[in-house]
Amino acid sequence: VQLQASGGGLVQPGGSLRLSCAASGSVFNMSHMAWYRQRPGKQRELVALINSGGSTSYANPAKGRFTISKENAKNTVSLQMNSLKPEDTAVYYCHALIMADSYWGQGTLVTVSS
Repeated sequence: VQLQASGGGLVQPGGSLRLSCAASGSVFNMSHMAWYRQRPGKQRELVALINSGGSTSYANPAKGRFTISKENAKNTVSLQMNSLKPEDTAVYYCHALIMADSYWGQGTLVTVSS
């Protein structure tokens, strides 16, 4: 299984970005897909998750500002990020759990700065 993330970049505070992650390979029986991030000097942390049934969960910093969604036909998951803050600056990673196996994308850098 390979995960290809895209959509990072530089955005001003208050702006928006949309991250996308495309999964390829043996993606049957996928339990969930998620976005994590690693801020400078911090450990990787969960941002948002969507399970096979479409239920979502968000970390507190993401609630009300970020939306995770998926398109099953294309095996893609997206993260719409609005009202971005400088503290959202991080490398964002796509993650997939398929059966008991964990897969990570390569990471995409999001920089929120004026």
